[in-house]
Amino acid sequence: MPKKTGRTVVNVAACGALLLALTACSGGAPAARDIDLGPGPAAAGTVKKGALDGVTLTFASYGGIYQDGQETAAVKPFATESGAQVLSDGPTDYTKLKAQVDSGNVTWDVVDTDAIWAERQCGKLLMPLDTTIVDTSKLPKDMVGKCSVPAMTYGMVLMYDKSKFGANPPKDWADFFDTAKYPGKRAIPGVASDAAPGPLEAALIADGIAPDKLFPLDVDRGLKKLTSVRSSLVFWDTGARSQQLLESGEVSMAMVWTGRAYSAVKNGAKFAPQWNQFMPVSDSLAVPKNTKNPKASMALINYYLGADQQAKLTELTSYSPINSEAEPKLDALASEYVTSAPERQAQAIKLDNTWWAQNQEQIIQKWSDWLAN
Repeated sequence: MPKKTGRTVVNVAACGALLLALTACSGGAPAARDIDLGPGPAAAGTVKKGALDGVTLTFASYGGIYQDGQETAAVKPFATESGAQVLSDGPTDYTKLKAQVDSGNVTWDVVDTDAIWAERQCGKLLMPLDTTIVDTSKLPKDMVGKCSVPAMTYGMVLMYDKSKFGANPPKDWADFFDTAKYPGKRAIPGVASDAAPGPLEAALIADGIAPDKLFPLDVDRGLKKLTSVRSSLVFWDTGARSQQLLESGEVSMAMVWTGRAYSAVKNGAKFAPQWNQFMPVSDSLAVPKNTKNPKASMALINYYLGADQQAKLTELTSYSPINSEAEPKLDALASEYVTSAPERQAQAIKLDNTWWAQNQEQIIQKWSDWLAN
């Protein structure tokens, strides 16, 4: 069991290993009305010193290097500044979160989630954020929801083999689908239970839909276009697999997450990104409904969003910062993959997460059937 002090981040699973620790981990928090976060409007990256003495929070995320980076960049400094004790838990599990809310025993105070899921659960499993506590002024407006803010951002990008197409690289998703002009296998995500932005948008653009007219998506038309190149497709089901496909040279082009693209090129893959029409993706931070400490939870989110915290997170994880004033110190290659830079955002397709949230369950069924046939 990790040593617990008054102002540290500790692992909640380890804390739960001892029966007595359950009391220590969940008790001691004053009522929300007793919390004084100080005067004036909220400023991202700040918290009143000692404002949360005696408060215990739990931060849940996806684990691994990402959660380690989140805790080093933001959660632990927040605990030090605010006086709160912040427990760590994970991985994020929507079934587990729903059980907490339904039972009225919410133990996760701030949760890192998929952005579309957060949009769909606003007002259901997640509570609206108080913008007098959470400063969203430095965030991309189209990524801020009523119940969530972006935790970081990355993208789905077209990667191509420079050794094959370097003299005449693909210019957009239409070229990705042009197997006569650009022969070879293409990799795309192919997880039956997880339809998400990417393949359908690219297919519809390749079929003649203007990028700014994509929504509402014509799913059947997109699947038909994908069927036209199916014999050339290779499906990846994990980020690690997508990176492997680039590094091994098994495909000529690929639709992959930017973090995996960066790692593959860093490891020597002879691929390059085509940023035109890349698709922004983000994780979200949210507060579960009926949490015991909503003001303290939102204070943690507000601190996490600071420019310094976001810069540090990028340096530790390669995910892009969502605070417009963040200035991470990166080498030239890593800088190329920062998707939140203004010049990069100008090349992005605008996705409609609200539409995806309203329609994702139906799309998953169609996507799963298509993959199976």
